[in-house]
Amino acid sequence: MSRYTGPTTRINRRFGMAIFPANKSFERRTYPPGQHGANFRRKASDYSARLLEKQKLRMMYGLTEKQFRNLFQKAKRRPGITSENFLTYLETRLDNVVYRSGFAKTRQAARQFVNHGHLLVNGKKVDIASYVVSVGDDLTVREKTSSRQVATRNLDGSQYNNTPPWLEVKSDSLQCTVSRLPQPDELEQSINVQLVVEFYSR
Repeated sequence: MSRYTGPTTRINRRFGMAIFPANKSFERRTYPPGQHGANFRRKASDYSARLLEKQKLRMMYGLTEKQFRNLFQKAKRRPGITSENFLTYLETRLDNVVYRSGFAKTRQAARQFVNHGHLLVNGKKVDIASYVVSVGDDLTVREKTSSRQVATRNLDGSQYNNTPPWLEVKSDSLQCTVSRLPQPDELEQSINVQLVVEFYSR
């Protein structure tokens, strides 16, 4: 299954939450699209509830089904709680760190920012969005004028002021340091990740 690139508001309305950054259209109509969207109610089966949470999380982070499943299997093999391992892997993907740092306004834009070679990791150009950062890694926007203009514009005009405590962002030098891994209570709370674990473990 390919990565979703269609209208974001439609997906937000479908799931009834801001999978992608919300706009005024979604704020006016948070119910599912379609003629009966506002009044549509259907009891979900256990399978559909698990599938729904899996789709929410996959679309939120912008992965293909293959990428998502492979990352889950990697989390499952790692010692510890699978759901927390999985979210930590998702959070420490390079495109997500760029988004969390404020250098890009959406994860999709962050993925393009990385793919277009605007970023250095520990002084070396990394253009692979799925690259997983480690504690101590330094991310720096390249000295190219175009690179720095994009990042500066996003930081200056961003409503995103919730840089997570595990990242240290220096807006003047366009740098971001991974000071530690996120704690469990700093991971995504809007998705029931245990249902995702159950979906892939059935």
